[in-house]
Amino acid sequence: MLDKIRVVLVNTSHPGNIGGAARAMKNMGLGQLVLVQPEDFPSSEAVARASGAQDLLDQARVVDSLEEAIAGCALVLGTSARDRRIPWPLLDPRECAAHTLQQAEAGGEVALVFGREYAGLTNEELQRCHFHVHIPSDPSFGSLNLAAAVQVLVYEVRMAWLAAQGQPTKREKLETTAMLNAQLATADELERFYEHLEHTLTDIGFLNPEKPRHLMARLRRLYGRAAPSKLEMNILRGILTETQKAVGRPSDKQGKS
Repeated sequence: MLDKIRVVLVNTSHPGNIGGAARAMKNMGLGQLVLVQPEDFPSSEAVARASGAQDLLDQARVVDSLEEAIAGCALVLGTSARDRRIPWPLLDPRECAAHTLQQAEAGGEVALVFGREYAGLTNEELQRCHFHVHIPSDPSFGSLNLAAAVQVLVYEVRMAWLAAQGQPTKREKLETTAMLNAQLATADELERFYEHLEHTLTDIGFLNPEKPRHLMARLRRLYGRAAPSKLEMNILRGILTETQKAVGRPSDKQGKS
């Protein structure tokens, strides 16, 4: 579906923004870049800002008009930061992404159109779009850099695409000790921990063995509910050992894993 989505930049004046847009696109899995009469392209500055996305610049289509850029598209969405005289169907970036994926899933080509850095798209250009897209930035400083605006929209497109594919939108961080972190502490390891914990709490005066008041039973329930992993258990045992050292007591190394 992402292959059916093109990003169209109209009359871009700063080549660095073209490179920044290409990088944003590649980050989010989009590959079609169309440039309408760019003022300076190809450019070494664009390549520098692309930072690894030069292939998108090399493959970019340069055309003479917006009509050429959006030819064949079933859905055209134009970004607009300003209110216009003629009311037009307006979407926010998330709604834009939903419409984009819906059309791409149906097999239609989609164009996300971005205007000039200094003036955006003209009224005539916006009237060639099916929807206008407005990024709800802070009104007191609402002007976004062109590449940043591209990043916002293509990010939302990717999030919608991941959801449509049933793929996770976040990945759990893998620790270097992933195996230990994945394995739960065993019952005997928990028992050794509870013994160590009880001794430590007694050493620091938090637990009175003569009047325990169900403290250890409550802590057993707490840690049992938490289901600590082997790695987490090692951390907890280490904390207890250092606590005993700090209060001048010999550490409880009996049965320590």
